[in-house]
This record gives sequence, structure tokens and C-alpha cells, in this order.
Amino acid sequence: MRLTKIPQKFKEALPILKKIQEAGFEAYFVGGSVRDTLLGLEIHDIDIATSAYPAEIKQIFSKTVDTGIEHGTVMVLDHGIGYEITTFRTESTYQDYRRPDKVEFVRSLAEDLKRRDLTINALAMDSNGQIVDLFGGLSDLDAHIIRAVGIAQERFHEDALRMMRALRFSSQLDFKIEKQTLQAIVQNAPLLEKIAVERIHVEWIKLLKGKAPSQGLQAFIETKMYRYCPLLETKKQGLQTMLEMQPFSCQSDEQCWAYLSFCLNLTKQDTVELLRAWKCANETIQKTQKVIAFLQSLKTENVTKRLLFETGKDLISCANQLALQAGFGWKEEQLMTQYELLPLKNKKQLCLNGKDLMALGYQPGPSLGELLARVEQLVLDGQLKNNSRDLEAYAIEQLSMNERVK
Repeated sequence: MRLTKIPQKFKEALPILKKIQEAGFEAYFVGGSVRDTLLGLEIHDIDIATSAYPAEIKQIFSKTVDTGIEHGTVMVLDHGIGYEITTFRTESTYQDYRRPDKVEFVRSLAEDLKRRDLTINALAMDSNGQIVDLFGGLSDLDAHIIRAVGIAQERFHEDALRMMRALRFSSQLDFKIEKQTLQAIVQNAPLLEKIAVERIHVEWIKLLKGKAPSQGLQAFIETKMYRYCPLLETKKQGLQTMLEMQPFSCQSDEQCWAYLSFCLNLTKQDTVELLRAWKCANETIQKTQKVIAFLQSLKTENVTKRLLFETGKDLISCANQLALQAGFGWKEEQLMTQYELLPLKNKKQLCLNGKDLMALGYQPGPSLGELLARVEQLVLDGQLKNNSRDLEAYAIEQLSMNERVK
């Protein structure tokens, strides 16, 4: 198969391929960018594989960065764009199910492609748009099939994360996992415990953000992969609830985690423990808590000005999407109207701050924060107007009252 219309990003990188070829080596576009082009999807990173060894690439190009030279990867800088170029390689045994004991550079494209995870990711394209398909990737793309390259069990023993990647691509592309590949995942699911949580986390979130997460979730439950993920070992019923709420599309990390927390019926503390076990960033944990709190307020129909203010526009919408899916959401326009009517949208909009209070005679300390919080609430409740004159007058009055009490 030969592509007649080559995407612009490939055209921009063609001089790199041709320069490697002019030096007497083979060079191809490989992996996800080729797959997504064939599927008509937007492409992101361009990966190039070559028969040239890293030292030879560094001789061909003047501007390079050793981004992963021990694994054969050198970044070539061209007109401000970085292209990762990786030498064809084979890998030895994998004693820890994560990393090869040894990487060997080779001159053969076939040897390189056969070590890849899935047939749809083992495609290459030359500078003329000719597709190299040695493992049936094109037919699997046409049939919407996720299939391991070669013997699935061997691929998963090389890197157990490939099992989660298979589930993730099933979700992202709305493809079915081929029977033997799925069976190999069932047999090797315990190997997921060998993988760093951070790596599993990335694939899990991508699965939930996919266009057909029910595909990935179904396989996640069916293969019992959940048993080997942080704090999910006993959560099959909650995950089943999550699956039954499909179709649903998560747009952000916090929406994914709030969705999971809601379906698992977790308490606030349980949610924090779950997210920490999955190595989530503090910001993600805080945002998730806000989404869950707002979700509960929608369920009890107790949406206050304070909660609207603390949650913020984006997270309000995020929570309401979940609520709508669960059957108790509000009309989006109704919520947004209430939010837009708030006299304050964030703390920075308050026309009074700590420096202002100290200029009025307040001493530094906890009392400053307490007063600002009180002023903020009065503004939200409409009892004070948000202008410097009124807020400072209130602060002076409170200061005078405090002095009289003393």
C-alpha cells in the first residue's frame, strides 16, 4: 500500500529521512504517526527508525541531543523542531517484565518491527509513502482489531504494561481485542504488579478518555486486570457500575477520578487515599475533591453561592456532565447563569487584601485571613459591595470594634 496524500508533518520531516538515506542508511516513519494517518486521525509526534547507529546519526546531523542514546534514540533538531530517531534494535530476555536485560542495534527493519507491541503499531512508511506491513497491521486496522505482534504471551512478558496499552487502544480507537491476545492478558494479568504505578496511571487515564471507554473497561473487568491495580482489587461491582454508566466521555483527569470515585461510592478520605495510591498530583486530588463535592450538591439540590465560587466554571461543568450521566444533573444554562451572577468568580477579584488590612492598622496573623474570608462571604451573599471603599469601611469598623472589646 502506498499513500498518495502525505500529511504536512511528514513532509516537513522528509528532509531528515532523505539525508539519512543519502548517507547510505535506511530510514522510515514508524509507529503511532503511521497508524493514525491511516485511520485519518490527527498525528502528533513523528518517530523515525533507521539502520544507522546513534554515533552515525550524530555524524550525519550537526544538531543532536542524546535523549535516550543507551536505547538507540537521538533527537535531531531541524528548524526548531526535534525529531527522535531510533536505531533498529532487538531486545534480549526481560527478567523484570519491564525492561530488556540488553538492547542490541541491528540493521534490519523486520527485526525492529517484530519486537513492537501491537500489529497496528508495527507499521512503517518510507519517504515515498509506501507502507511496510509485516504483521497484518493493515488488515487489523480495517477490521478494527487489537492484536499482539507474534506470540502475545511473549510480548507481554517483555513489558507487562503492553496489556494495559492493548486495553487503552481498544478504548481510544473503539477496536475489539482479538481472542488470543485477550486470553494472553487473562493469563498474564498478575504481571501488572511488576509495573510502576505511574506507568499504569497514564494508560488508565487514556483509557477513560477514549472515545469508547466501555471497550477498555469491559476488558479491564473481564481480564481481572483491576485486581492488580492500586486499591481496586475488591472493586469489581463499582467498576461494573462504571461500565453500565457508559456511553460517557471523560475530558480531564479530575473528571476521570471523580467518575471512578462516584461509581465506587467512596468517601472523601477513601478518594484521597485512592488518588495518592495512584500517584496523582496534589492539584489533581484537589480538583477531584471539588468535582465530587459539587456532584453531591447537585444530587441533594443544595447548590450554594459559596460552592459555585469554590468550584469554578470548568469544574462545575465537569461535575454536571457526570451528574447528567447519572440521572440527576441540572440544565447547564441554569448552572452557568447562577455562576455568572456571582459578584466574585475567584479570590483575586476581591477588592481587599492582606496588605490593605495592614495599611489600615491590622497586625499580621491568622486574624487577617479570617477577616478576608468573612468579607468574601459577605460579598458573595450580597451584604457588601465589592469595591475598595465599602470593604475598607467594613474593615475599619471591625478594627474599631475589636479595640473597644480590648
